Amino acid sequence: MKINILVCDTFPGLLPPFVPSYVSLFTDLFGQANDAAGDSQPLEYECFAANEGELPKQLFADQLYLIPGSNSGAYEDKDWIKALQGWIRQAFEQRIKMLGVCFGHQIIAEALGGHVVKAPQGWGVGLRKSTITDQKALPYFTDGAMHLLYNHHDQVTALPKDAVRIATSQFCPNESYRIGNQVLTFQGHPEYSVPYEEHLLLHHSQGEPQDVVATALSGLNAHPHQGLAAAKWMLQIAK
Repeated sequence: MKINILVCDTFPGLLPPFVPSYVSLFTDLFGQANDAAGDSQPLEYECFAANEGELPKQLFADQLYLIPGSNSGAYEDKDWIKALQGWIRQAFEQRIKMLGVCFGHQIIAEALGGHVVKAPQGWGVGLRKSTITDQKALPYFTDGAMHLLYNHHDQVTALPKDAVRIATSQFCPNESYRIGNQVLTFQGHPEYSVPYEEHLLLHHSQGEPQDVVATALSGLNAHPHQGLAAAKWMLQIAK
């Protein structure tokens, strides 16, 4: 199986020494998910610098196309963001299978008729529990709840047409959604680890409310992060 990663940010200066690149967080996670599923077929990856205007020109129905995180907003008036939205619409019309994480979750929604704003709730960070609202999620989140790590200021306030909400919380009503078996997105970061989230909170939270930082730090180990469960589902939509 091939996973195409449309890189929207490399997060220069934010990565700790134990993370060689932002993309490596995904390749490590998907590798674990593939091994856990007992799939002997190795995963292949190709990266495209979407934030520099590089997008896949050929689209393949048997491959996955992942749009990950970014410090940019899905609603920003930037040429590369507008080009990515156009690419998303084209890929959707061709029934290409797309995955979205954080910014990816947001820009897919924005491109397909949903809406994204800077949320008045403020900074969403740390480990958060959301309630599963879609039966198709229960094989992966078996207790009816999803626990993921987060780092976001923007939120999807309106879902695209035909999207099904997968999970919800009081802080973020649209935590995850899918469109059929073609699009699957998460506001949270399945690719994060607790040490990486802790690094962000300790070293890159200047200007953020320190009570929010303290609360997030104290709750990082309140429940196991379920990024692997999300990754298993993301791989499954290609089959």
